[in-house]
Amino acid sequence: MAFTLLPLVACPDWPPDDPRRLGCLPVRGDTLFELTDALLCADGPVTTPVDLTLTAEHRRGHGAMYDALNCGNVDVPRLRQVLAGLSQPEAADGRLVLAVDVTHWLRPDAPTSADRLFCHVYRRSGRSSDQFVPGWPYSFVAALESGRTSWCQILDALRLGPTDDVAEVTAAQVRRVVEDLIDMGRWKAGDRDILIVFDAGYDAPRMAYLLEGLPVEVLGRMRTDRVMRKPVPVPWVSPPQGGRPPKHGKEFRFANPDTWGEPHAATAAVTDRYGTARAMAWDRIHPRLTTRSAWIDHTGELPVIEGTLIRLEVDRLPGGHDPLPVWLWSSATGLSGENVNLRWQAFLRRSTRYRLRTRCTVAGLRPSR
Repeated sequence: MAFTLLPLVACPDWPPDDPRRLGCLPVRGDTLFELTDALLCADGPVTTPVDLTLTAEHRRGHGAMYDALNCGNVDVPRLRQVLAGLSQPEAADGRLVLAVDVTHWLRPDAPTSADRLFCHVYRRSGRSSDQFVPGWPYSFVAALESGRTSWCQILDALRLGPTDDVAEVTAAQVRRVVEDLIDMGRWKAGDRDILIVFDAGYDAPRMAYLLEGLPVEVLGRMRTDRVMRKPVPVPWVSPPQGGRPPKHGKEFRFANPDTWGEPHAATAAVTDRYGTARAMAWDRIHPRLTTRSAWIDHTGELPVIEGTLIRLEVDRLPGGHDPLPVWLWSSATGLSGENVNLRWQAFLRRSTRYRLRTRCTVAGLRPSR
């Protein structure tokens, strides 16, 4: 649908960044805008959409509200471009940092809703009290801010379906966001690579492979039971029986310090929240891929996806829990000690994205039963 130009003439007093002026709401734009404004300004959860018509921000009647929900339209691709074109927060080294994670919209009392999945809900009393509740998982991409703030700038949201490959769908989502940032001039040639931060629910080396060709660096948390491989020593000494050089070096077992060897970089930094943070990094660590699981349909020779492995250890946690080591993997190689610190600091900043979960629960529409 073509973007309407009528708002530019009819309402010149709208701000330049108003979604109606930018063409994001081509049909029933006035009512949809006021409906969204009322949703964000409502006191507490909204149980029914008609309640929004009673707020001061919604100046129209309930009939206009239903007409907008039934006949209105939101130009989602245009909205994504508008969000990518906004001023984006940057890290201390001037690069963009994006966090990717899944937030669940729980719908246990809506059996007729399509495509519900069992969502893993964590409880504060321990892992033994975790639950699986039917709902809709949404993948969010947010730009992280620096400094002492827990707010983030949402760039995209996508609902995951029952048959979706989470890694492939997320990679396509991130690729679309990065391309929008480039098209809108937020990343230019010569800028530092955009840092994409994932949690342990994603396989960081595979995400780096799926995002190949983009100016991005993947940083992800790794499980503590992983086994990866070191690079082949250079120069490689051929054994007496001969043979070609091996593809992988010796094993690197996260749970066995005897297999680690000397780190390529080691740092220590004093923080207010965590005490002394000690990091060790090993260069060119990669997984040994096999034609199973996610790589079962791969044609040709399996790639060697090298990166920097970081082990982070802190003195304390804000909640008083026992601090366990955290393993991170970055798709960048040859990182210095300063760059290693920037990576684990970016991962800790990723936790700010969880403020979004509270905002979606408090200000969002509660699904009908």
